[in-house]
Amino acid sequence: MMYIDNILFAIILLAGIGFFAKNVKKLTRNIKLGQEVNRSDNPSARWKNMAMIALGQSKMVKRPIAGFLHIIVYVGFVIINLEVLEIIIDGLFGTHRIFSFLGGFYGVLIGSFEVLAVLVLVAVIAFWIRRNVIKLKRFASSDLKGAPKKDADTILYFEIVLMSLFLIMNAFDLKFQDMNSGNIISQFLVPSPDTFSLEAVIIIERAAWWFHIIGILIFLNYLYYSKHLHILLAFPNTFFADLNAKGKFDNLESVTKEVKLMMDPNADPFAAQPVDENAVPSKFGASDVQDLNWVQLLNAYTCTECGRCTSSCPANQTGKKLSPRKIMMDTRDRLEEVGKNIDANKGVFVPDNKSLLNDYITAEELWACTSCNACVEECPVNISPLSIIMDMRRYLVMEQSAAPQSLNAMMTNIENNGAPWQYNQMDRLNWKDEN
Repeated sequence: MMYIDNILFAIILLAGIGFFAKNVKKLTRNIKLGQEVNRSDNPSARWKNMAMIALGQSKMVKRPIAGFLHIIVYVGFVIINLEVLEIIIDGLFGTHRIFSFLGGFYGVLIGSFEVLAVLVLVAVIAFWIRRNVIKLKRFASSDLKGAPKKDADTILYFEIVLMSLFLIMNAFDLKFQDMNSGNIISQFLVPSPDTFSLEAVIIIERAAWWFHIIGILIFLNYLYYSKHLHILLAFPNTFFADLNAKGKFDNLESVTKEVKLMMDPNADPFAAQPVDENAVPSKFGASDVQDLNWVQLLNAYTCTECGRCTSSCPANQTGKKLSPRKIMMDTRDRLEEVGKNIDANKGVFVPDNKSLLNDYITAEELWACTSCNACVEECPVNISPLSIIMDMRRYLVMEQSAAPQSLNAMMTNIENNGAPWQYNQMDRLNWKDEN
């Protein structure tokens, strides 16, 4: 019977890890659909960003209440899951609390796990109340209705169940309770002999043990379909974030080449260029996810949907349609759609007459942006919705000539008058002659 349990455990463990690895491969494939961009410069600054922002949660605490609660859940998630290693060893080899040979140190570990489990339960319940009872404005927006709201609540329920199973497992483990070391919380949950028979206690402990590890594997594989993928991606996302000053925009290499060609008196713009039949035609800006760079696609998968970006966006605050959070969610949804298209067509994307622009994100949203960088500054994991907005604006202007009338008028004035204003260059100083 023992060997059957071990074999069953090994099968479940391999299935869970295998499915997770398959999703990681798919995730990597989707991110690599983006254009190449070099983010290997200044590695010391990048490691520092990852340590301070992803590991140290430095931007989370800018909003103290949410930041403090999130740190509890974050620390609990990292530390409590260390006991998963013990569960895996016990499950594979039929041992029971294999690390108990550590003696007093083991008691300190398990005791800290139990305290953290209770703190995580309190924090998660507080998060649930903020979303479903108090209904904070940034969690009650239209872009969070339906599946996104269910996803957020599902994760909270997952965490409540997993922490509860951990405490029940410890409380009903009579051998662990006999050690009287580390049972700081579970000692108060030990079942009464008058209520539960010895057989029932053993069954409940084993059931809690199995459901706990199976729940962790299910949670692990649910991450790919959830906004909580940021648990894993926050680290590479902060490492590869743009290190330039927030007000600095990148130049399009294709535009730079065109300008240099126009300014070179020896260049022949009509000279024949070598043709590469396999080359993808160049495009100014971005109309679909494949036109964005891979870091922007990584941003989309890393988005926590916390809404800090949208709540600080001046355009959104004044009633405009723009929501930076929705920009990231739409980008991720379109990328997932493209990925499913590739899966369905044996590794090749078949045009589906859809695109990120118009089918997901409208021009009205893009032009509502003031490019103030408030969303970038507020994001706790260094996501940049603005970079996606600016690339899609470039496409509208340079590929479709679809800029707003006011912007077209300004560009016409610059072309004709060398300035944004509708005055002839010869008349610029007329003001000085006025009385």
